[in-house]
Amino acid sequence: MTTRARPKQTGIPELSVVIPAYNEGESLPVLLPRVVQVLRQLKQSYEVIVVNDGSSDDTDKVLAMLKRKHRRLRAITLDGNYGQSSAFDAGFQSARGKTIITMDADLQNAPEDIPRLLELMPEYDMVCGWRTERRDTLVKRVSSRIANFVRSRATGDRIHDTGCSLKAFKRSCLEGLPRFSGMHRFFPALFKQAGYKVVEVPVSHYPRKLGKTKYGLLNRLVRPTTDLLGVIWLGKRRLRYKIKNSS
Repeated sequence: MTTRARPKQTGIPELSVVIPAYNEGESLPVLLPRVVQVLRQLKQSYEVIVVNDGSSDDTDKVLAMLKRKHRRLRAITLDGNYGQSSAFDAGFQSARGKTIITMDADLQNAPEDIPRLLELMPEYDMVCGWRTERRDTLVKRVSSRIANFVRSRATGDRIHDTGCSLKAFKRSCLEGLPRFSGMHRFFPALFKQAGYKVVEVPVSHYPRKLGKTKYGLLNRLVRPTTDLLGVIWLGKRRLRYKIKNSS
C-alpha cells in the first residue's frame, strides 16, 4: 500500500485558510479535520488560522486541544467580540500564504469545495462561492436575497451571494484595500473597484446543526445599508489615472 506524500512545508505556505470563530467550540473539532484533509490532498503547503472573536464558550480550550493534533493550525484570540470584519482582518494580517481562503466555522460551508475555487485562481484575483441552494430559514433566505439584490445593483459588482464566506483570493490584492467594520460583506465590490478580476462558482451549503446563528435582521439589512453608502462613495472617489510617460 502506497502512502500519499504530504506537501513539503516551506517558510512561506502557498495557502492560508482564515476562519473567524465566535462561540464555535462545538463545530471546530468537526470542521478542522475536514479542512486539513482537503488541504493535504491538494499537495500544496498550507496553514490554517482560526481567529477566536472573543468567544464566551470553550473555543479557546478547543483550539488549544486542536493545535496539539494539527501542527499547521495557528490560533489568534481577540480580547473582545469585534465582529466578523475585524476577525477576518486579524487573520489576514497574520496570514503568510500567497493565496488566502476564507470560510465560516459553523459547518455550513464545505471545505471540500475549496479545490473548486482554487481551479480558477490562475485566471482571477478572487473566486467567490455562490450558495445556489441555501439551507437556511425563510427569514435568512429572504433577507439575504434582498440585501444581495440591493448591494449588487448599487455597487455594480454583479455578485449574487456576497454573504458566502467561502472565497479565495491573492494575498497581494489586500494591499491598499480599505479596512472598516462590515467590509466582509463587500469584498467582491472592493476588489472590483480596485481593478481586480472577480468570479463566482456554485458551492454547497448546509443547515446549521451545532451552535446558534450570530446574525439577525439588524445585521443583514439595517447596518449594511450605511456601509453600502460608504462603499458607493469609495467607488466614485477612487483615484483613476494612467501615466503617459515619465522622464
